[in-house]
Amino acid sequence: MDAILRVCGLFDRAGRTAGKAAGWLMIPLIAVIMFDVVTRKIDFTRLLFAEFTIRYGYSISTIMQDLQWQFHAALMMLSFGFAYLANAHVRVDVFRELLPRRKQAWMEFAALLIMGIPFLIFMTMYGWTLFYISFLQNEGSDSMTGLDYRWVIKFFVPFGFLITLLSVLATFGRLAAFLFGSEAQRAEATSRLEIFADDFAELEAARLAAEQALKQEEEHERELHEKHDGETRPGQKHGGGEK
Repeated sequence: MDAILRVCGLFDRAGRTAGKAAGWLMIPLIAVIMFDVVTRKIDFTRLLFAEFTIRYGYSISTIMQDLQWQFHAALMMLSFGFAYLANAHVRVDVFRELLPRRKQAWMEFAALLIMGIPFLIFMTMYGWTLFYISFLQNEGSDSMTGLDYRWVIKFFVPFGFLITLLSVLATFGRLAAFLFGSEAQRAEATSRLEIFADDFAELEAARLAAEQALKQEEEHERELHEKHDGETRPGQKHGGGEK
C-alpha cells in the first residue's frame, strides 16, 4: 500500500503540473481575443489584413479565431485532471455531502471503478485514434484561409484524457488506502484527498450564519424605513395645516 501511495503521488504531481501549466494559456488566449475584436473595428487594419490574405492566402481574422478555440481546447483538456484532484469540478450530489467520510469514500471508489476509469481509458484510446487519423491526413482548418496542422491541437485530446486518467488513478489509489490501509496509510491518504465534502455541522453553521446576516440586514432596512417615515409625517401634517 505504501508503494501505491508513492505512485499516486507521482500521478498527482503530473495532473497538477499539467493543470498549472495550462493556466498560462489564459494569457495568449485573452491577447488573441482582444487583438481580433479590436482590429476588426479599425479600417486600417482591416485593409491591411485583406491585402495580406490576397498575397499569402491566409486570413488574420480566421487565424485568430482558430487560435481562440485551440487555446481554449488545450486549456480545457489539460485542466480536467487538476480540477478533479482539487475537487473544483461540478458535482451534482446534494445527498453525498450529508454522509460520513467513509460512505463518501465508498461511493467515489465504486463510481471510479465502474464508470470513471473505464470511460477515461476508452476516451484516451479514442482520442489517440482521432489524433493519428488527423496526423496521417495532415488535417488543416475547415477554412481555406485558416491554420494548418490541426492534428497538433487534436493531440491534446488523448493527452488530456491521459492526464485526467492519472489524476483519477491517484485518487482511486488513495481511496483504497483510506478504506483498506493501516491507520498511518489512512492518515496519509486523508491528508492528500480533497474529494470529501465539508462536515454537515460546518455546512449547517454556515447556513445559519447566512440566515442571521440576512435577518439583520432586513431589520436594518426596516429601521431605516421607519425612521424615514417618522421624519416625513410631521412635515406632511404641518404642510396640511398651512393650506
